[in-house]
Amino acid sequence: MVGGFDRQGLDRVFVPRAGVAFLIPALAGWLRETLAAERERWPLWLPVGVGAGTAIYFTLELEPPLWLGLAVMALALVLVFAGLRRRPALVLVGLAIGAIGLGFTGAKYRTLSVDAPVLAVRTGPAMVSGQVVKVEPKPGGPRITLADVAVRRLDADETPRRVRIRLRDSQGRVAPGDWISIAAILMPPPAPSAPGAFDFPRHAFFKEIGAVGFAVGRVRHAEAPEGKDQGSFALWLSTLRQGIYRRITQSLGGTVGAVAAALMTGIRGAIPEEVMEAMRASGLAHLLAISGLHIGLVTGVLFFAIRGILAALEPIALRFAIKKWAALGALLGAFAYLLVTGATVPTQRAFLMAAMVLSAIMLDRTAISMRLVAWAALIVLLIAPESLLGASFQMSFAAVIALVAGYEAVRVPFGRWRAHGGWWRLPLIYLLGVGLTTIIAGSATTPFVIFHFNRFSAFGLAANLLAVPVTALWIMPWATVAYILMPLGLEGVALAPMGWGIEAVIAIAREVAGWPGSVTLVPAMPVSGLVLVAAGGLWLCLWRRRWRLFGVLVIAAGLGTVPLARPPDILISGDGRLMAARTADGGLMLSKGRGNRFDRENWLRLAGLKAARPWPEETSDGGRLRCGGLGCIYRANGHVVALVDSRAAIIEDCWIADVVIARIPIRGECPSAGTVVDRFDLWRNGAYALWLEDGRVRAQSVRDVRGNRPWSPARKPRRKRKR
Repeated sequence: MVGGFDRQGLDRVFVPRAGVAFLIPALAGWLRETLAAERERWPLWLPVGVGAGTAIYFTLELEPPLWLGLAVMALALVLVFAGLRRRPALVLVGLAIGAIGLGFTGAKYRTLSVDAPVLAVRTGPAMVSGQVVKVEPKPGGPRITLADVAVRRLDADETPRRVRIRLRDSQGRVAPGDWISIAAILMPPPAPSAPGAFDFPRHAFFKEIGAVGFAVGRVRHAEAPEGKDQGSFALWLSTLRQGIYRRITQSLGGTVGAVAAALMTGIRGAIPEEVMEAMRASGLAHLLAISGLHIGLVTGVLFFAIRGILAALEPIALRFAIKKWAALGALLGAFAYLLVTGATVPTQRAFLMAAMVLSAIMLDRTAISMRLVAWAALIVLLIAPESLLGASFQMSFAAVIALVAGYEAVRVPFGRWRAHGGWWRLPLIYLLGVGLTTIIAGSATTPFVIFHFNRFSAFGLAANLLAVPVTALWIMPWATVAYILMPLGLEGVALAPMGWGIEAVIAIAREVAGWPGSVTLVPAMPVSGLVLVAAGGLWLCLWRRRWRLFGVLVIAAGLGTVPLARPPDILISGDGRLMAARTADGGLMLSKGRGNRFDRENWLRLAGLKAARPWPEETSDGGRLRCGGLGCIYRANGHVVALVDSRAAIIEDCWIADVVIARIPIRGECPSAGTVVDRFDLWRNGAYALWLEDGRVRAQSVRDVRGNRPWSPARKPRRKRKR
């Protein structure tokens, strides 16, 4: 006994505590040792920190001041200097905070640089004039973007910097650089169709597009205003791009010509929706989006072609470094391809990586692949921070990071197997490489496809094994030859065989898309799930030691959020004209009414459904939804929801329902309703989603998710104009 306590009892109490006290220093020591061993990989986390700061900026509900990011960077600088002598851990913490501050500040500066007026309310018909800076071919008529805009009914301080207008073919032809005026109806960029859906106003804000609309009259061409720039490199490039597009489609025509033009110019608007859907369903849509595959193929074809030609010229081959000449020629060709195809985010990333590799060849340096990816990501994030939120950036970098990490792991065994075999192993290695690339890239991008597009292609591996070799060995080499022959007017010689390859790829896409179960629709993944998948993937790919396998657990946790996510029970559009109610078996009933086609399609996609059930005239789903002449009553999980269409129904419904959703204004309080959403709420806050849970109702609006930011300002009554 010790002081009245049993010795064995004391051991039972204090030994575990002693074990924990020993475990913490041991774990800290293991962590320091492992981090030190991974020293060469530390720089790879710099763009991750910048991306984290960028993400923090975009998730805030209110617009932060510029000094906040600068203050974080100043704090990071203090920490770095404080730890330079004897505290290396403090230096790492300071660098991490500095990277986050850099991303935050870069995103804020980018917002300030593009800030411009956004149209507040629907306007028109009104005369709109400006300079055409972009023409996008579409079925039925082009979509144009105007700069230096003037709108007859708007003051200068209310006029957007750029507007996007849809034309019909019968309304006249336009080209980049034209100054035009046209009667059009303009609208603010449409808000998201549901909380958490794609934020088109934010996308348009960073494109400096403050209004969208459609023309109601014929195009009138005009002279350029005095003092305005008659041309620029961007306009010249847009004109060149349109000219190339026109020559390709005139040479090939039809669907094949539209696909060929998409591969050579990046303009995909004329591809029939049926072909696009087949490419998506078969997992081949990436072949139509200019990315690393296309840049790599163009660069490779030019490099080996130039080197082969120079090697055949003996005086040049013996006296000069033709490999460096070939690298320079390939670099210039890749840059031209980047400009002609529109310089999208995947193309920028691919070009930056190709440029670094080719520069390393010219400087007799060895390039480290993963560092190339890191530098490319850092440059893209600093130039266009908003790209972090897009599917293009996320899928592009997810695929290339996974591929580089995967091939780092199999490079040695692949090399040994190739070195000790005959010629027959070369084509087998190529097919294995295509298959392995498809599996790795497909696995890396699938969570992002689910998050952004709510679909999964089951037979993508089979389709890619057939279509990628055709694209790599036939289509893109002929596309490169067509570029070279185009100044001579002989591009048709190369476009004809290129078209044969495109026909084969389209046939593969249609065949695979027709297989039963080719596409699986999946409900929307929560943002938290995507963040976990991204964090786990980065941990798995950027480190090299065994501790990187912890990333697999984090990825699994992120994917586990998909089946746990609970779709909303009620949806109502921002204009109140469309409602949706969830059925007992997980289906979706959509109300009747014209318009709102985009909202309908988007709601079904977010729910992972192909079709909706009709809105009942009287009773549906076993009495879950009952409708009458004045509105509907929806019951689920012990809640009563009144969907009100008429003022006559408000008095009765406000006494029996605990949730009231009205398409009309409700003045005063509803005694029994704990949650009320009326026309004023929809006007101020946009579309609503409601979850009817046991014991409570959770309501979320588009404004709750977007906050009050420059691309989503709070709605205010329009100022009355003086007569």
